[in-house]
This record gives sequence, structure tokens and C-alpha cells, in this order.
Amino acid sequence: MGVKPESGSTKTLTRGAVAYAGSSLALKTGDWRVTRPVHVHRVSPCSHACPAGENPQAYLALAQDDPRAAWESLVSANPMPAVTGRVCHHPCEIECNRGRFDEPVAIHAVERFLGDQALGHGWNYPVAKPAPDAPEVAVVGAGPAGLSAAYHLVRRGYNATLFEAQSEPGGLLRSAIPSYRLPRAVVERELERLLSVGIRLERNRRLGRDMILADLEKSFRAVFLAPGAERGREWSVGGVVPRDLRNGLDLLQEWLSIGALPRYERVAIIGGGNTSVDLARVLRFNGVREIHVISFRSRPGPGVSRDEVMPALPREIAQALEEGVIIDDCRGVTRLILRGEKAVGVEMVHMKKLLQRDGTRKPVAFEGTETVLHVDHVIPAIGEEVEPFGMEAVLGGRPFFKVDGSGRIEGHRGLFAGGDARLGGGTVSDAVGDGRRAAEAIDRYIRGVAIAAGTAPAPIGIADLNLNYFDRAPRAEIAFLAPASRSAETEIEGALGAREVAREGERCFSCGECMTCDNCWTLCPDNAVLKTTEPAADGSHYVFDYDYCKGCGLCARECPVGFIAMVQEP
Repeated sequence: MGVKPESGSTKTLTRGAVAYAGSSLALKTGDWRVTRPVHVHRVSPCSHACPAGENPQAYLALAQDDPRAAWESLVSANPMPAVTGRVCHHPCEIECNRGRFDEPVAIHAVERFLGDQALGHGWNYPVAKPAPDAPEVAVVGAGPAGLSAAYHLVRRGYNATLFEAQSEPGGLLRSAIPSYRLPRAVVERELERLLSVGIRLERNRRLGRDMILADLEKSFRAVFLAPGAERGREWSVGGVVPRDLRNGLDLLQEWLSIGALPRYERVAIIGGGNTSVDLARVLRFNGVREIHVISFRSRPGPGVSRDEVMPALPREIAQALEEGVIIDDCRGVTRLILRGEKAVGVEMVHMKKLLQRDGTRKPVAFEGTETVLHVDHVIPAIGEEVEPFGMEAVLGGRPFFKVDGSGRIEGHRGLFAGGDARLGGGTVSDAVGDGRRAAEAIDRYIRGVAIAAGTAPAPIGIADLNLNYFDRAPRAEIAFLAPASRSAETEIEGALGAREVAREGERCFSCGECMTCDNCWTLCPDNAVLKTTEPAADGSHYVFDYDYCKGCGLCARECPVGFIAMVQEP
């Protein structure tokens, strides 16, 4: 601050004196600064982990006061929140910084709430129908990936035609996920509304039977292939196959379509994925007395790495155990016991993934740990692959499409693929994200703009937050039906109410995004942070006045959400 010398003295005071009006503005103290504060939008860990590309931080902030705006933010990435809010494995919650403080935010429950609110209130998607003469894109397969791609193409102004081999759209949402996880009514209503945005649906049109790929490439500006993985992988034990062998997905689809299953007493299901666990639970609900799920991977638990854990959703494994399903983990089948050509038992052995000389890890059997399990049926559920009919030239003999990060099929201009049909696909949320990324890449391809291949920035960690400004608060409790009350037709997981959703929004740390707490504005010792009535250029309500900011860093230290960083003066 500017000061006045003492009367009759030539000495200049440098501190402890009185400031005269206006003097602090006359001396621009920003000249002293060597570092300056800047606003930095950091990626939240929940958004970084979301396969569908959602930004939960954004819709959690809006859900407290404006659910419709929250839903519109959500469907800018994922058009099916009522579905994914129920079936997603929600890695967002695993990575949530709040989970390292007390408990993660119940993001999937908020997503489901917003999706159900849209269904209940009939909210229209914030999408304009494309012009009749807009460029046309073909999408093959009306599962989650194809539906997502068609939706995002329409959002970008394209005419999307969706070709579906079955009589109804939905793919595995309709044919492979039981109602206790995903009620049929939710699927019907979500898809009906989604298709109404301007997507043209061609039913009963199978590639290779009713049309050929070359014709689609000629008629459309680009083609997105999302046929799913329909063909079960071949399975045997030492070349031995029971005469009455049935694939796990085939059985599950049969039950979902006609509501009937063969009669079994004791069953062994081989495989640790969602199909095996879903089928085990459906069989249990249908009166099968003893069901074993055999997997060489481990059950989820502390200390179990991701490459060793069973791929089925942890909550589904836990619920299956509650219902009486037996999980034989870290086991492999070494021998089928047959009577005639019918399986009456399996020989199991303990297995563990061990490091090999080439640096890879593969499951190894431990001799001397063999046990015999008596069953009357063995069902493999070891995964599926693409049915190549009509796509042989593109697949090149591989069981899946080989694509880059944007979904482009290598060596085939204008062809894209995603969902279960691509190498590495597997979940509904993965498929939704594939469709969104492919739509963006198709848009760039048609406009002649280079498709960016950049990597996502690292998410903000809990060490970058100031936790002194947050109170501990319990996560909302989600109700589940008791095991004795469960059935294959009744949804097991309950929903949150509006008040609980608002509280979950309040629990969000808003990692890396301004939460308008006013700390920087009120705590700046130089009044160098100005508050605006309208959002500033960066979306916040604060502007740094660098003429007077000394670069002390107090604003950055006291920012709860890590939105302010100190950088060197240019």
C-alpha cells in the first residue's frame, strides 16, 4: 500500500503505516508476481472411467435443482440412462474420489433416477430431426452400440438407417439380460422414445441374407457394423463333447423368449462371465436344486487384481451366492465323466494364473488337487464371437473386428465397427461409448476432417482436493429384495427418491470443476479475485485481476475442488 512519510522526516516507511484512499489501486502489486493462478478444468475420475463417456460431475450438480437439465446433460453422451443405470458395472463409482474419503457417490442410482424421470414425464431428447437431404449413414445391428451410434449421428445432423436382423430392436438388452436386472417394460419404453428422434429402423434385415455389405457401402456415406457376438465359442474337454451340449447364451435366450428351460437337478456352468451367472440365477429361480459356476478366475475381493477376477459384475456374483448358487472359483475342468454320451460329472482342478517366461500370465493347473463333481448337465458359457456370414472379407478370419480407438476398421475406408463385435468389447456401457465415438469419427470422415487419436488427460486425484471443506456423509442406501422374495421376473434393486438423489449430488466433490464456493473471492488478501454475475469465459463466476494479484497461491490452496492451479509467469 502507498504510505506518506512522517512530518519533517526524510525516512520512507515501508510497512505498518496508514493507507490513503485509492493508493492501493494506484500501485499495481501484480508486478511483484512470479507465479499466477489460473482456472484449470480437470477431468473427474468418474468421467474418466465411464465407458459411455458420461460426465457424472455435471449431472450430479444439476440433479439437485433441475432434474430435466441433469438428464439432458446425461443424454448428451448416453441416450439410454434408464437401461445403463440398471445394468452398468459402474466403474465410475470404483474410481470416485469420495470413495477414498468415506463412500463413493451412488452415481448409477442417480443415473437410473434421471432415466426413469424422463420415461415418467415424457421428456423429449434435446435433438432436432435431420434434414431430408442430410447425408445418410447405415448402422447394422440395433443393439446398444448400434442404437447409440444412430442416435449420435442424428444429433450431428445425419440421416441414420438402422438395420436389425430380428423383429425388434434392442439386441442383448432384450435377448440376454433377465428381467430381475432389466425389466422388459423399461427396455420397451426407452427404445421407443429413442427411435422417435428420427432414426429409421429396418426390421428383419440380416446382413448376408437380405442385403450385402458392398451395396450398403455404395448407398451410404459410411457404415457402422454392430452385429453383436451371436455365435458361441466351441468347447470341449480333451475333444470330448456331450451329445446334449447346450451353449449358455442359447439357453438364456430361449428362456427369455419362451419362458421355459429344460429340467435339471444338478448343473455345472463353465465360465465366470455375466452369462454364466445370469443363467445360474435363472436356473435357481426355476427350481434347479444345485448349481455350480466353475471359473479359473477368482471371486471379487480384497487383493484380487482385475486380470484375475471373474468378469461377471461383482454385485451379481454376491446376489447369486445369496440365492444359493455355488461358485467354484480358481478351478478348471480337466475331464468330463460320461455315461454313454451324456455328462454325469466333471473333474475339477485348482488353477492359478502364474507368470510365464515370456512375461505373460496364464492359468496353470495344480496336480493333486483334482475333485469330482456329480451333475446331470454341463453348460459352457465361455463367451461368444461374431457370426461372420456376410462380413467374411472384413473380419479376415478373425472372431472379432479389429478397430482403432475411434472404431475405424483397418484397411476398409468408410467402415466402422463396435460393441460386442469388436475385439475387447463386452458391456452395455462399452457398446454405448463405441457408438458415440464412431458417430464422431464418421462425422469427421464425411466432412473430410482428420480423426483425432489423442489420449485422454489423467483425472484429478484426491490429493489435489482440499478435503478440509467437506463433511463426512453416508451414501444413500439402496434397497434390494431379500433372497427369499426374489424371482426371475421381479426387479431386485430398488430406486432412490428425489430427496436421496439431491443428497447424493451434495456429496459429490465436484472434482476439477468450480462449485461456486466463493473461497477464492472471499479469502484473497488483495481483492484480486472478482466475482461476476454472469458466467465468465471459462464457465466459472470468477476472474483474476492480474494487475493486483501477487501470486501468493492462497486461492489455489483453499480451492476445495482443485480448479485453481499456480503456473509460472509467462
